[in-house]
Amino acid sequence: MTTALDAADAIVYDLDGTLLELAVDWDAVADDVVAAYAERALIAPTDDLWSLLDAAADYDIEGVVHGTIADHERVGARESVLLPLGERLAADAADRPAAVCSLNCEEACRIALETHGIEGAVDAVVGRDTAETRKPEPESLLAAVDALGVEPERAVFVGDSESDRVTADRAGVPFVSVVEALGE
Repeated sequence: MTTALDAADAIVYDLDGTLLELAVDWDAVADDVVAAYAERALIAPTDDLWSLLDAAADYDIEGVVHGTIADHERVGARESVLLPLGERLAADAADRPAAVCSLNCEEACRIALETHGIEGAVDAVVGRDTAETRKPEPESLLAAVDALGVEPERAVFVGDSESDRVTADRAGVPFVSVVEALGE
């Protein structure tokens, strides 16, 4: 039986939790972002990290918030741990075109790939700051697929979260979970 992963002409991977695990304490990141609001005499509208990033433009501190998150991601990328799909990607690099589509900033994605010597296994990297919108909106995934030169239905997106599944659905790209990919 041919699976979606087998049938795909190209593979797009989520990064954190899929290919590797970034060493990031996301609660500490959220605390630092709340502090960035407070340093500007602003009351953070929430304590949810991604909602804080969404709201930052309304407070004219989007660059500061993005930079705070990215600082943590870059450090975490250097201290990341390679996961089994990352090992498989390194071994099968010539198999078919591959890309990364991540909620992490592009620079952290590249640092993490370089840290583990698998940057040559991917043909494109799309982070949250590469496209106009971020996951679960489809633009970043579609940008990664486009960079690989395939139609969305001929690619597959491998990820570890419900947000990844929603992103794939919105982009018209077949989705395979990490668990499914490791089982195939």
